[in-house]
Amino acid sequence: MLSGMTSEPEHRNGAGAPDAFQRLWTPHRMAYIQGENKPTGPGAGDGCPFCAIPAESDEDGLVIARGTHVYAVLNLYPYNSGHLMLVPYRHVADYTELDEPETLELADLTKRAMTALRTASGAQGFNIGMNQGAVAGAGIAAHLHQHVVPRWGGDVNFMPVVGATKVLPQLLADTRKMLADSWPR
Repeated sequence: MLSGMTSEPEHRNGAGAPDAFQRLWTPHRMAYIQGENKPTGPGAGDGCPFCAIPAESDEDGLVIARGTHVYAVLNLYPYNSGHLMLVPYRHVADYTELDEPETLELADLTKRAMTALRTASGAQGFNIGMNQGAVAGAGIAAHLHQHVVPRWGGDVNFMPVVGATKVLPQLLADTRKMLADSWPR
């Protein structure tokens, strides 16, 4: 039993009493759970955050790099430190809707993202992909985006497996600067 904990029923499992590190509070996740910043409709003018981000400064929008047709941005709700997304400026939902210059730049920025993540953080592998449509798990299905998730040997520990919580060792602003500084020109 942790110090300060009693065996009374109301104090077991942390109910009604502070429980040190038995719980990892992540109140910032409520914005994601409650759908904050999700588009209100399928159009570009319906509150799409991916359409709004390019108008922000790189620091405020967590933008890593900007191309002509596609930009790289950190994920606000990352699976791992350095989890970024490649997003076309044009509001399209499906990969088949990209034109050739957008498709080529998406591929080029994927390679640059991998290089930057290897340089900045020693990433040993990657999960790269798109969830096409809400039924496939796309959080913002109306605006295409490709995930680039860096991976390291042993990066899956007890937190995501047992606690359904990911521990990120760095603030997003610090990760953005580190990756932007490492981005291949």
